[in-house]
Amino acid sequence: MMKRWQAVKRLLPLMAMFALVLSGCGREDLSVLRPQGPVAQGQLDLIKLSISIMIVVMVVVFGIAAYVLVKFRRKKGQDEIPEQVEGNHKLEIIWTAIPLLLVLVLAVPTIQKVFAYGENDWNNPDAVKVEVTSHQFWWEFNYPDYGVRTAQELVVPVGKKIAFQLKTNDVLHSFWVPSLGGKMDTNTEGSVNYMTLVADKADTYIGKCAELCGPSHGFMEFRVKAVDDAAFDKWVAAFKEPAVLPADAALAEKFKTNCLSCHAVGDQGGAMGPNLTGIGSRETIASILLNDISGKPGTKPTKDNLVEWLMEPQAVKPGNTMPNPKDLGFSDEEIEQIADYLANYKLDY
Repeated sequence: MMKRWQAVKRLLPLMAMFALVLSGCGREDLSVLRPQGPVAQGQLDLIKLSISIMIVVMVVVFGIAAYVLVKFRRKKGQDEIPEQVEGNHKLEIIWTAIPLLLVLVLAVPTIQKVFAYGENDWNNPDAVKVEVTSHQFWWEFNYPDYGVRTAQELVVPVGKKIAFQLKTNDVLHSFWVPSLGGKMDTNTEGSVNYMTLVADKADTYIGKCAELCGPSHGFMEFRVKAVDDAAFDKWVAAFKEPAVLPADAALAEKFKTNCLSCHAVGDQGGAMGPNLTGIGSRETIASILLNDISGKPGTKPTKDNLVEWLMEPQAVKPGNTMPNPKDLGFSDEEIEQIADYLANYKLDY
């Protein structure tokens, strides 16, 4: 017994150190404990309520257990059997009624918030509609009322309901912006889900895929950029301006023939790949290469990130469906030129 206790004493400091180190892991911008909207705030309130109930139950149960262990422990020389209380109707009623009461205390606000946040605002004329389509491994955002289809960076007006229609183009994914609300799956087999989120203040929020969807699942991020109404309207207008192609005619033709068969810029191109309009204004390339415009550590100039991506897409995001530009006949010099063109393709809003 003594040796076992000595082993426990040695392990306790080690476990305390691990707990301290692990408490610093994770990303602050991906925490549900920093709500920035009414949906996320309501969900955090439910978490706090349920944890509070569990703590109260734990304290009471452990307190009673400790009291019983001390008060009724077998004393030296005590051989008689303690008084038995089975069949005590009062105790049975008490320990049946208390859990039921606690369940009701938790159930009422849970049901209220589930129904409140589960409302479908797709037909709400005051809501901004966004069709979300998940791909391996990127996000497509279509604004049907504005005629805008973009990717990776979702721009929304502050304080307005954003009604999402969610579906997938391939496998099961899950749409999640921790600071704004909970997760919602983009299901396969043609089923469509709906959810509504609101951003209370102008800021950039990180979104993730919360469902294991392939080798680059961990790299499937997106940004939600909440701006004021004037900036949102300006962004829509800038996005819909005619395409600006590379100044070099030969490069522009090669870009149109190859890149724009899948991607789009302005009013030109296809919709199979992410829309590249204004990509130079975005905080990331391929969702994980941080551009220096974000002002965060570990960033690089947008052109450098584009060159890294275009030189070897599979090295940056394994399993993605982007063909290697070199396999399409682009030289290193042309890739540099395309990267420079895209890095300077910015939207003023």
